[in-house]
Amino acid sequence: MTSRYLPLVNFKPDLRSAQGTRIQRGLALRVLRIITLILLDAMSVALAWKLAIFYGTPLDSPLTERSSFQLLSLAVAIGMMAAQGLYEAGIHRRNYARLIRAVSLSEFFLLLIAFLYEPNLYISGSSFILFWLFSVTFICVARLSFDVATNLVRQKGAIRYPVFLITDAEDQQSGIKLIEKENCYNLMGVAEASSLDRDKRESTLEFLRNQGIVEAFVSWNAIKNRLYISWHFMSAGITLRILPTEREVIPPNTVLWMIGEVPCLTISAPILAGSDFLVKRGFDLCCATILLVLLAPIYLLISLLIKLDSPGPILFKQKRIGLHCKEFKIWKFRTMVTNAEKLQASLEAKNEIKDGVLFKLKDDPRVTRVGKFLRRYSLDELPQLFNVLIGEMSLVGPRPLPIRDVERFQTTHFIRQEVLPGISGLWQVSGRSDIENFEDGVRLDITYIENWSLWLDLKILVKTVSVVLQKTGAY
Repeated sequence: MTSRYLPLVNFKPDLRSAQGTRIQRGLALRVLRIITLILLDAMSVALAWKLAIFYGTPLDSPLTERSSFQLLSLAVAIGMMAAQGLYEAGIHRRNYARLIRAVSLSEFFLLLIAFLYEPNLYISGSSFILFWLFSVTFICVARLSFDVATNLVRQKGAIRYPVFLITDAEDQQSGIKLIEKENCYNLMGVAEASSLDRDKRESTLEFLRNQGIVEAFVSWNAIKNRLYISWHFMSAGITLRILPTEREVIPPNTVLWMIGEVPCLTISAPILAGSDFLVKRGFDLCCATILLVLLAPIYLLISLLIKLDSPGPILFKQKRIGLHCKEFKIWKFRTMVTNAEKLQASLEAKNEIKDGVLFKLKDDPRVTRVGKFLRRYSLDELPQLFNVLIGEMSLVGPRPLPIRDVERFQTTHFIRQEVLPGISGLWQVSGRSDIENFEDGVRLDITYIENWSLWLDLKILVKTVSVVLQKTGAY
């Protein structure tokens, strides 16, 4: 097959994997900020407790004198603030209304715990009220002092995040002003949207990595026509911030972040870039190995039935197009007569896929008797576990298609080749062969890529078992 049909022939990693292990950029600074805030809050709560006991009702209260209860008050207060998102960056840690609410809730839980576990002990109400007042005051003052000190240090040029702006030329000035408005960034450079084109993408990301860029600000107009660019930033360990503009579609896995008073969609880099994909690959290897051992008797039985049913080899090898349009041989149990591929040309007129990209025929005369049974329960796909073992496929992903089908791809279809192909996928558990339009199937593959997670893979695997047993859309 020539590159005239397949322009992406050089092997590259899966879209979701990192090219080497990378830790999230700027992680050390973020961890230092969180630790500092926790220490300030802990000291504030401890001081508030001491003063509340000192100035509260002068009566013996065994519960309030216990060191274990003091530690519990610290744990509850800090845990409640963490649950309210008060250790996150930006405006979240400066949300004083939420801060007061978190402290108040922690006080309520402390009273509840004291009543439930020590109902016979005296609890000083005045001490608890003073503890609440002192806690709110000290924590708010500590947070305000932290912010003032941080801003002063940042004005000197320290503890600022190196960032990069990518946008169209006409939007660059507005983007620069927006970034400079926040007193926590060092703008290291600006590039046009074309720097994210397929032929320039890798060099751009390599430049950003070498410059130590922590966050990239990209305009929506620069990203909307470049599908899944967010995966490239994630695998590079760089947080992606999408600058606001009029838009029709919001990328998945985004959170709303405020840059000053302007909302900005953000896709955070994982702490360990590509870690989810490494887990996925490890899961594939373990499952494939276990299944090959457990299913060995079934392999032997199927091989015997194929030999008795029709002349020819037991296994069928076919060239398929996999990751980044790299050719590989997929393994299946033979379900057709030996000259099936030669006979396909005479059957093209009966193709039941409307747009003709795929070839599907319900009553295909080339399928053998044993082949029909194997296809009905997808048993013919079992040898593909060997493809999984050697890294050519995954348990879950877009199905690898024959050369004949890929030659008919439109440009937008090639995005499905950016991830490792799978034995099963969202397309297969959403109708299998009942889907008669290739575009509908590609839309499902794109949905899978956009929303991919380990949890989604597990759900597809579980649903695959159900679909196979029910013989849904199988022929």
